[in-house]
Amino acid sequence: MQAQPILIKGQIHDLGDGFAARRMLPMAQVRHVGPLVFFDHFGPATFAAGNGMDVRPHPHIGLATISWLFEGQIRHRDSLGSLVDIRPGEVNWMTAGRGIVHSERTPPEPRRDGQSLHGVQIWVALPQADTEVAPEFHHHDREQLPRIRQDGVEAVLIAGDAYGAQSPVKIFAPMFLLEVQLKASTDWPMPQEHAERGVLVIEGALRWGDLDIAATQMAVQTGPTAPSLHAVVDSRLILFGGAPLDGERHLWWNFVAPSRERIEQAKADWQAQRFGTVPGDDQEFIPLPG
Repeated sequence: MQAQPILIKGQIHDLGDGFAARRMLPMAQVRHVGPLVFFDHFGPATFAAGNGMDVRPHPHIGLATISWLFEGQIRHRDSLGSLVDIRPGEVNWMTAGRGIVHSERTPPEPRRDGQSLHGVQIWVALPQADTEVAPEFHHHDREQLPRIRQDGVEAVLIAGDAYGAQSPVKIFAPMFLLEVQLKASTDWPMPQEHAERGVLVIEGALRWGDLDIAATQMAVQTGPTAPSLHAVVDSRLILFGGAPLDGERHLWWNFVAPSRERIEQAKADWQAQRFGTVPGDDQEFIPLPG
């Protein structure tokens, strides 16, 4: 029997300066979908001229991060020396592994002129065998990402594999992540090769099986088969999922690990400033939460 999708409405988190994010994962009813253990939908937010986003240097372990933008720009710097501005349609994929530090800020020109910022941030847990790999950072321009075009459908494969396409982004476990735009009344199948699946409606409205999903809502489903998505109106979506996670993960602050002991070690390392610094952004950092 085909499992029905579960609706997730998320919780609003104030990030300061009028900037808010809707936390979709983890939630009490669903802690992860495939290897995706954290999912924020931020914005749309408008920053006036002279203002911007400033996420000071902070650490990560045991995961890979991606920010996918619909509007705006974010400047990424990290302790490997990476310095890249990300724009809509581009991928910044950071593998933290045994430990990395990065910052995310509004670049100088958008800060001077003001900008709208809208996107998602996702954490992908590394398999247990790879949680301590060396950190890496890779940027992919929009031209490098596979496109899927059919009547009423435009999609870009951000990471993983789906619909016979493969993204060049380096991943460690089976997964898929796509942005999809559907015209009203279009039906579109979910990837069946992955056992766990989800959809976030950015704009528009969907029907998935017997479930109605409005803008800013998510739904997830597991099992060997899944119903097709039906666009009630023109809609923009994020589709995601993958193979079941190889064991539970502990999440604390920016750390993801299979054991609480590894989390405690990361806390001690950040407190003692053993993670390293971010070249070009080493004058401040986010302290360990009390």
